[in-house]
Amino acid sequence: MLRNIPQILSPELLYTLRAMGHGDEIVIADANFPGSSIGPDCLRLDGISATDTMKAILTVMPLDTYVPDPALTMQVVGEPDAVPEVVAEFQSLINSTADNPAKIGTLERFAFYERASNAFAIVQTGEQRLYGNIILKKGVIGP
Repeated sequence: MLRNIPQILSPELLYTLRAMGHGDEIVIADANFPGSSIGPDCLRLDGISATDTMKAILTVMPLDTYVPDPALTMQVVGEPDAVPEVVAEFQSLINSTADNPAKIGTLERFAFYERASNAFAIVQTGEQRLYGNIILKKGVIGP
């Protein structure tokens, strides 16, 4: 056990977060996301929600301050301006937890998959709410 580290961050996930560099991206994905087949390493947090996972990650990882959209979600198919409950919760968590609160950007479904395929890693959660997927870009911790 370690102090001040959320217990849901597994040793593998902590290693991944530490190995990531500035500008690398990590995907937090819902249970329906094709995490194992899309490309990057897929770490599993079955039974844990995407929002709990994101909150834990944001307690140890800074969001990028050099880009306009350090957090991106998938647009609802056919309703690109819709904001699902889980996405509203993502925004609330970014506002309250991130060191660099930022407005979440969106990507069309297949553009999101393409971006996710180039991420450093994917964290597949047990999130049951549809569109419970977010890409976070790692920032820097200053001197």
